Amino acid sequence: MAQEFYATGHRKNATAKVWLSQGDGRITVNGLSLRDYVRRPTLELIVQEPLRLAQQLGTFEVRAKCLGGGISGQAGALRHGIAKALVTMDANLRTVMRRAGLLTRDPRAKERKKYGRKRARRAFQFKKR
Repeated sequence: MAQEFYATGHRKNATAKVWLSQGDGRITVNGLSLRDYVRRPTLELIVQEPLRLAQQLGTFEVRAKCLGGGISGQAGALRHGIAKALVTMDANLRTVMRRAGLLTRDPRAKERKKYGRKRARRAFQFKKR
């Protein structure tokens, strides 16, 4: 069996476990093809970005399991995981991925709601009287 590379990617509240192996370029997420899973061309481009930068778009088979968050967060987590798996496969790709910002975990997440407020920062309407 061909060698397999593993990495985990994170974005918002989503986590993606990614397995990368030599293959025909298929990307499978939770048992579905990428197109059926994300259902948005922009998110497909986001997920394929690390493979495109490494010029390996049709040469690797990607299997992934996504947990938590929404579709957009999961797409970002997939991108992060694929980039990390490519770097474990070939350390020379590290500078390319780092320059594109694909190895940095995006720390932005939803801010928690505070007590006495409607949302995280939205206060109740003020009336002077």
